[in-house]
Amino acid sequence: MPRKVNHVSEADHRIVTDAVAAAERHTDGEIVTIIAAQSNDYDDVALVWASVGAFLAMSLVALFPDFYRGIYDWLRGGWGHEPTANEWLGTIIAFGVIKWIGIWLILLWRPLRLALTPRAILAGRVRARAIDLFKVGTEAKTVGRTGVVLYVSLKEHRADIVADEAIAAKVAPEIWGNAMAALIDRIRAGEPGEGMAEAVRQMGVVLAEHFPKSDGNPNELCDRLIEI
Repeated sequence: MPRKVNHVSEADHRIVTDAVAAAERHTDGEIVTIIAAQSNDYDDVALVWASVGAFLAMSLVALFPDFYRGIYDWLRGGWGHEPTANEWLGTIIAFGVIKWIGIWLILLWRPLRLALTPRAILAGRVRARAIDLFKVGTEAKTVGRTGVVLYVSLKEHRADIVADEAIAAKVAPEIWGNAMAALIDRIRAGEPGEGMAEAVRQMGVVLAEHFPKSDGNPNELCDRLIEI
């Protein structure tokens, strides 16, 4: 069974950093490794779920008015007058607002919010975060534009690889498949450091093929694992 991984240890940091240094001895490519607990708060997802829940609740009242009027009368002890159209509309709206607030409060529990987020949205947010980090710290930061980011987002159980233009021109995204497979297998086994290190080794093989080490090429980007 997959093991839940929420953090990386100092040993994991050393394993990944050493793997990056070893891989870069054979290539002009520069590998940047980044790991994050979570890529997005998904506040908009909680907003959508709360709005959908409130709309469905009000729709049920509108579809089955007699049933809910019975509940309304029971809550008033059977002594209430027949509500006017405006009073009934106000009651429906108040019911929807209460429902919205209730769902929103429940979704403040982030694990549930994450579980209710569609997989496509998770993948898209992780990809967007990886690209943002790549643009800030890696893109065009090397002479030959040979930087590449390996990004892992633990709570979403997602990872991505974003490469600078010189690498992207020669290496199709699917070529990184072996690296991603190795990463996922080891993280599922509860070994995030080993997973990232093995992915780095696989990335190093690809980079060495297309960008072999040249004389005098400096180490332009940090080798250490970045945890955010």
